[in-house]
Amino acid sequence: MRGKLNFKNKVVVITGASSGIGKACAYEFAGMGAKVVLAARRENELKIVEDEIKQKGGECLSVKTDVRNVEDCKT
Repeated sequence: MRGKLNFKNKVVVITGASSGIGKACAYEFAGMGAKVVLAARRENELKIVEDEIKQKGGECLSVKTDVRNVEDCKT
């Protein structure tokens, strides 16, 4: 998949990014050059994913977010 798609300079927002498929997607998109915004409820796990992506040279921002809460999704 990496050879066919180029996400360089694109922004990808991933919910549920602290574990499971969301975490896997975060690593994949970052590996394809995307600027990744990580959103999840578990802030500690989210920070670990952010740090790992940055250590590999990726651009990343993590935001503690509960998508069930309208206020969390406004900004």
